[in-house]
Amino acid sequence: MADWHVPQGPFDIPDVPNFIPRQLKPYLFILFVLIIQFSSGVYLAAASDMVGTTALMQEDILMAGYASLIGLAINFAVMFRIKFRFSTRTQLVTSGIVLIVANIICAHTTSVPLLVGTCFVAGWFRMQATLACNSTIQLWLTPVRDMAIFFCYVYIIVDSVIQLNGITTVYIIFFSQWEYMHWIMTGLLALMVLLVMILVKPVRGPMFIPLLGIDWIGAILWAGFMLCFTFICVYGNFYDWWDATEIRGATVIGLACLGINLWRATFLHHPYISFRAMRNHNVIRATGIYLVFFTLIATEHVFEHSYAANILGFDETNLIDLNWYVFAGIIAGCAFTYFTFALRKWRYKTMAAIAFVLAACYLACFYFFIDYGIEKEMLFIPLFFRGAASVIISIVFLTSIVQSGLPFQVFPQALTINGFTGAVMGATLGPALIGEFLRHTMAKNASLLSSNIVDFNPAIDHVPIGQLYGMVQTQALVVSMKEIYGWLLITALVSLLIILASYGPVRPFAIFPKWSTVRRSIKHIVRTKGNTGIQSV
Repeated sequence: MADWHVPQGPFDIPDVPNFIPRQLKPYLFILFVLIIQFSSGVYLAAASDMVGTTALMQEDILMAGYASLIGLAINFAVMFRIKFRFSTRTQLVTSGIVLIVANIICAHTTSVPLLVGTCFVAGWFRMQATLACNSTIQLWLTPVRDMAIFFCYVYIIVDSVIQLNGITTVYIIFFSQWEYMHWIMTGLLALMVLLVMILVKPVRGPMFIPLLGIDWIGAILWAGFMLCFTFICVYGNFYDWWDATEIRGATVIGLACLGINLWRATFLHHPYISFRAMRNHNVIRATGIYLVFFTLIATEHVFEHSYAANILGFDETNLIDLNWYVFAGIIAGCAFTYFTFALRKWRYKTMAAIAFVLAACYLACFYFFIDYGIEKEMLFIPLFFRGAASVIISIVFLTSIVQSGLPFQVFPQALTINGFTGAVMGATLGPALIGEFLRHTMAKNASLLSSNIVDFNPAIDHVPIGQLYGMVQTQALVVSMKEIYGWLLITALVSLLIILASYGPVRPFAIFPKWSTVRRSIKHIVRTKGNTGIQSV
């Protein structure tokens, strides 16, 4: 769509009337993006309060939150098709209304299937609205369509909003209750819809492309596989993994969805995700890096909260204030990536090595300094490193997908794989593995500590059993965390050595094609699909 947004001369957006100053038009769409990114079905920072006031479990709320990420990832494969079918105004108004309904439903329902389904739909439309805004201002951000520059902007918005969303949610709960976050976002989304209807004209592209030739059955099957994978990771510990019927059922359904999709991809002309996208070297490399990297920093989801709350005694507001440290790391990481990777074209290998160094520093800080009485400010350095490392690795390997050599009709499919492995698997698989490791390590250490206390402390008989049990569990938690941080630190250093020993001369040269080229490519796909259907009849 950017082609007719930039006819000649300075950047302009014809969708917005001329009574809005030309210099302010891009910022209007940045405002829309911020509102859209702040909105969600559930707000995970409010999970503990939702558990306390509803019949939901912590796992139910996590599943709903991750379902939103799955909806976002599934949308990647068709987001350009929808973009060229509907105007920016229609996409934003529709997405805003859907997100308003999602906020209202999630504020009232206690039905887990309805909550998960609502969040999945909300994630889909949140991604579509984000694309509608970002594609409109893409040439304003990078006139040469350099995606390394563009992704620095994308991640400084997306990752920063995740941290700010948590901070905002907790402080709203502190002064009122968790439902108020939904009402505030409903009001902001309504304001956005009103502004769009007033300030954005329904400009249609020069080429109408119908939604033909999309493998919707494949989309449903891929979504089913991703939901089953997430269900196993989130509920595995609760149901005792494959000893439970629920986990075995989810495994069978997930494998069936995956198998059917792979079988269908062998004969469909345009499967939702093709083998060409799955076999691409850059996609495989990014998937491997994501699995290792996000498992290394999965301690964020498993026991950072437990450590700060149970060992250091932080309340909810002090806990969420730690997000500011991560936020600072995200800003610094995006700025560093912009000046080195995007502008100076540092190699992928160099940037990946820097990200793993920061991850190793994060793990080393907790390994060496974790204790019962460290000050809150001492957590700044490791959390800063974690924020910077995660955003660097995300920008670098998403850029590598653009530079993978895939034709444009396959490129969005690679984005879906990247979204699932980077966002969904990164948030679920690593914490599931680390959580299970922590459970076994704590049981071992608690047993050893209990025997030592009984054998070498005769005076322990005078301590109440409840207090003794609490002491053992607290000490076992600290020892187990230190042990796990140590193993993860070793893994990070080994991964770093492998990266340094590898040969990686490639530098970023990820240039997005012109929107006119993209339109012609999509039009060709639709025409080919239509001709195939006619011949088959």
